[in-house]
Amino acid sequence: MITDIRTPVIEAPPIDAGSDAVLLHYITTKDPREAESLFAAARKVRERYYGVDVYFRGLIEFTNYCKNDCYYCGIRRSNTRAERYRLSLQEILECCRMGDRLGFRTFVLQGGEDPWFTDERITEMVEAVRLEFPDHAITLSIGERSRKSYERFFRAGANRYLLRHETACGEHYRKLHPREMSLGERKQCLRDLKDIGYQVGAGFMVGTPFQTPENLLEDLRFIRELEPHMVGIGPFIPQQDTPFRDFPPGGLELTLRMLALTRLILPRVLIPATTALGTISPAGRERGLLAGANVVMPNLSPREVRKLYALYDNKICTGDEAAECRRCMEGRIRLFGFIPNMTRGDVAGWQSSGTP
Repeated sequence: MITDIRTPVIEAPPIDAGSDAVLLHYITTKDPREAESLFAAARKVRERYYGVDVYFRGLIEFTNYCKNDCYYCGIRRSNTRAERYRLSLQEILECCRMGDRLGFRTFVLQGGEDPWFTDERITEMVEAVRLEFPDHAITLSIGERSRKSYERFFRAGANRYLLRHETACGEHYRKLHPREMSLGERKQCLRDLKDIGYQVGAGFMVGTPFQTPENLLEDLRFIRELEPHMVGIGPFIPQQDTPFRDFPPGGLELTLRMLALTRLILPRVLIPATTALGTISPAGRERGLLAGANVVMPNLSPREVRKLYALYDNKICTGDEAAECRRCMEGRIRLFGFIPNMTRGDVAGWQSSGTP
């Protein structure tokens, strides 16, 4: 059942988000009333800092090439069935222009870890977007790079960086990734990004193969320690051309509880209601907002490439034009009592130590 936030049916009780025992209890509870109480508490905290505003980001998926071979990901390098693409700089800029015409003031430039996009090419891309859109926020989501590279992109005009850690447990991380990848390296990247002055986004999947409640507790401990500005949480969804094709998807209810607990741990954090939530449930994104999320990311990528950025199967909204996608999402969230906000939507109380 989807609750209307304008007429909450359950009072928000105090929940001690600093207690590991309390966190583990809410990770594992099967009681729907406890879950609704948790969501109500998360809504109350979010409203304290953001009201009922939902921030819109324009997502541009500019390459689906990737050097990594993560076992869960449809654009992994070993997937020979993936139809690869790269957008040109002019195509990327045209996506930004279209987004600007639609009112977006944040662009999220996302891609696989594509070696063709060298530091020079990424810098050129960021500088070109910054020159044409000096007042917009530019978010990069392009994986692990050196601190020197991150500093270069920051000087070029990037404001934010999304790098999901996927799981904070080293043993679990090794079950999801090949040997050449390192959780320690990923965590260090997140710390470097934060130190440089980015608004930093971490995040994890819920329901991945071999995941335990204790793994999810470790994720919450890690974000409590890191204190990122954004946290992306979505359910695992299998992709047919990966080693994990036959594993079941992550559950909606558990994903929503993890989202709500994250809101309680980091009250000012920006949390997207992800496309993956909408993929596993028709009202998944709206329920994410009702559990404490406050960001959505309509897709600005050219329609002909959206299906090719296939991290998982059955991804929604791949056939919509950008204007359709925005109108649809805006209408849906208004039905649930939220207010679309097209501003940059910086994290509450943000003070950058850097220059962009």
